[in-house]
Amino acid sequence: MSTTIVHLIRHGEVFNPDRILYGRLPDYYLSSRGISQAHQTAASLRGHDITYVVSSPLERARETAAPISEFSGVEVVVDEGVIEAGNRFEGLRVKSWRSQLFHPRYWPLLTNPTRPSWGEAYSAIESRMMDAVERARIAAEGHEAVIVSHQLPIVCVQRSVQGKSLAHNPAARRCELASVTSLVFRDAKIIDMIYTEPSQRI
Repeated sequence: MSTTIVHLIRHGEVFNPDRILYGRLPDYYLSSRGISQAHQTAASLRGHDITYVVSSPLERARETAAPISEFSGVEVVVDEGVIEAGNRFEGLRVKSWRSQLFHPRYWPLLTNPTRPSWGEAYSAIESRMMDAVERARIAAEGHEAVIVSHQLPIVCVQRSVQGKSLAHNPAARRCELASVTSLVFRDAKIIDMIYTEPSQRI
């Protein structure tokens, strides 16, 4: 029997002074704090037997993966399967009293939060993420893999592994910036899931 670990890492903080829901939009890069977070999380993995590194195609994820690639010597593989969740509110300001979601034109998209009706279905996110995890497990069998992705896709994996409903309250998510969710496999079976926040003090 072989043990394989797949680490799911959320990207670091993004420079977003206008507080836009950027989703899959291009040209959103890490802030200076986000860069520090990426390096701190990478440092926490030094000494690990990393043989496979995957990143979402979005800039913030690739920037977070870069220091891991540098110290491990493993080239980053870009995988569309771990991209941010699709969201029809991309480009809008959605927080605070200035939220554009107060406009009636967007209300029809808010009818079913369990799917959710405004974006990619949780079941679709879970499916593509678990497929990506399996690809990483196979590629790094007997060693360790890293997947740099985004909050909601990683949360869908967490909830799937825990046997929880994919529909959830976003406020209850446990997936902070640059956090690491490690899936421990014995052969092809997940035997443990470990969550850490190496950069929580940055």
